[in-house]
Amino acid sequence: MQSVPAQRLLSGRRLALLASAVGLGAALVFVGPGFNPVVASFTTPAYAQTASAQRPVGFADVVAKVKPAVISVRVKMDVGQQSSAFGDNDPLGPNSPFRFFFRRFGDNQTPGLRGQFPRRQFATGQGSGFFISADGYAVTNNHVVDKAESVEVTTDDGKTHTAKVIGTDPRTDLALIKVDGGTFPFVQLADQAPRIGDWVLAVGNPFGLGGTVTAGIVSARGRDIGAGPYDDFIQIDAPVNKGNSGGPAFDVDGRVIGVNTAIFSPSGGSVGIAFAIPAETVQSVVSQLKDTGKVTRGWIGVQIQPVTADIADSLGMKDAHGALVAEPQQNSPAAKAGVKSGDVIVSLDGRPVPDARTLARRISAMAPGTAVKIGVFRNGKEEQLSMTLGELPKEVAARAKTRDDSDRQSTNIPHLGLSLAPAANVSGAGSEGVVVTNVDPDGAAATHGLKTGDVILEVGGQAVNAPADVRRAVNEARAAGKHTVMMRVKTEQGPHYVAVPIERA
Repeated sequence: MQSVPAQRLLSGRRLALLASAVGLGAALVFVGPGFNPVVASFTTPAYAQTASAQRPVGFADVVAKVKPAVISVRVKMDVGQQSSAFGDNDPLGPNSPFRFFFRRFGDNQTPGLRGQFPRRQFATGQGSGFFISADGYAVTNNHVVDKAESVEVTTDDGKTHTAKVIGTDPRTDLALIKVDGGTFPFVQLADQAPRIGDWVLAVGNPFGLGGTVTAGIVSARGRDIGAGPYDDFIQIDAPVNKGNSGGPAFDVDGRVIGVNTAIFSPSGGSVGIAFAIPAETVQSVVSQLKDTGKVTRGWIGVQIQPVTADIADSLGMKDAHGALVAEPQQNSPAAKAGVKSGDVIVSLDGRPVPDARTLARRISAMAPGTAVKIGVFRNGKEEQLSMTLGELPKEVAARAKTRDDSDRQSTNIPHLGLSLAPAANVSGAGSEGVVVTNVDPDGAAATHGLKTGDVILEVGGQAVNAPADVRRAVNEARAAGKHTVMMRVKTEQGPHYVAVPIERA
């Protein structure tokens, strides 16, 4: 399943993954979009003992129990060959007195032969993690260990161990690593989601400083930060910084409620908004990584988008809910089950589907081969369809062809603020639909995201191949008393629906 890109919650430039990196300028920044008291043998998980009706005044007891299970993760990455240690980002000015020193000892080159001998360059990165079993399995972020040549972990007692990567899941930014040759303290994943307002403790390795504890509260749940189709982050206000990536967020009982993965930060440091992967997601992903080294997900093969109020109104729905099918992929489980473009998936196995993200998460949590029933809203009523889930392909993408905007014969549709031409007359646009050749920046279509080069495939549920078809469909919608008209539009990101207000003549 693939969601059509929607408005991101946060600016991509300000959303940073939390792994810190040092050396050769290789900062790991993303730019745009959990157990029982520890005993001496460390064979049981650790969490603080608290009275069920009373919460602690301080956090010293819970920290003492869980901190031994939290680790610092240090990785070595191959960044390829460069002619000098600084490449094109030389931090030294041309007249710096340190230039000779770095030319001799930083580049390993003969003085006077500046940058003549390329060699492999490495960078080191730092993050956090935590043990989930006594035999050395530990959780961290995928972006901490991604492309790592080697991984070392440092435990709370200062000892360093070599670790190996068991498996990673880029879609949720989780990784499972393993340290051999010892018995380690470990912590447990929470079996219940935290409430907004609950206390939360973040333990990790910010800026490479080593074990650090901060406290705050859960400030929101279900956050979509544009990181992927399965976004369901816990937002916390405990101070979290680069280097905290992969570190645990604990409740006051010492159970892991989430794995810290990103911060919202204009400056690169904590401003009190951090995001953690929920324990429920961690449990599902880590179990698969431990068993098979990879994650498989259910797949129905539809491109979906949110149902807005305008779209709901144009479809005759009482309220905005469900996931609108922009396009079922050819030979996918959905296509074989009879799902059509314009259907709204409103239930899955009898459970309501409030939005597109919820559907994506529920389907992905199911195993391929699972038989399911989905409810679709079509032609003013709900129908039930049966299907068997496939396996999510490694790459799922649907993109329109690049278009040549030459040889156009445009016709204006003033009520929408559009100029259109048959797609068949525009090189590279295909044989179906009409191409948007011009958009009035003050018109209704521009306000709702239509752009030059988009291809309109349907208007009001009717296929269109000429500007006259569009005009006729708009007039029919107006005559029916509708305030908006639904358009199925193909863009470079794939097909999706747009509900455009109808201006009166």
